[in-house]
Amino acid sequence: MQFKVPQFLDIEDKMFGPFTFREFVYIAGGAGFCFIVYKLLGLAIGAIPILLIAGFAAALTFYRPNNKPFINMLEAGFRYFTQNKLYIWKRHTEKSRNDFKKQAILSDEEKIRVMSLNNVRLSGSKLRDLAWSLDVLDLKKEGK
Repeated sequence: MQFKVPQFLDIEDKMFGPFTFREFVYIAGGAGFCFIVYKLLGLAIGAIPILLIAGFAAALTFYRPNNKPFINMLEAGFRYFTQNKLYIWKRHTEKSRNDFKKQAILSDEEKIRVMSLNNVRLSGSKLRDLAWSLDVLDLKKEGK
């Protein structure tokens, strides 16, 4: 028994001429908002806001960067600006790279001895250790 597998699930149906429902909502919403601005401000004062609104509605409808809808890019940008960011920078020098190469050759007991000499702590989470050290060693708190 053969079953028909649906194909092209990611393609939206064209409902209003050449536009999908979502594209039609963007165009109709932009046109309606432009009309409201025109009625409230008139053509002379409202020309710039009308052009901005129409351009935004056109970008939502027709602009597809990387073959993705423009609204996805707006959502990603909004999330980027609103979420917390964690910047970690660790300086790598030639000396430390050479040390890592030497440690790769050493046996396990020698590695433990070298790590204890270099004050390298082994822990489950380097990020947790970093956060703890920042909380404990905060210079502003120690000065008070």
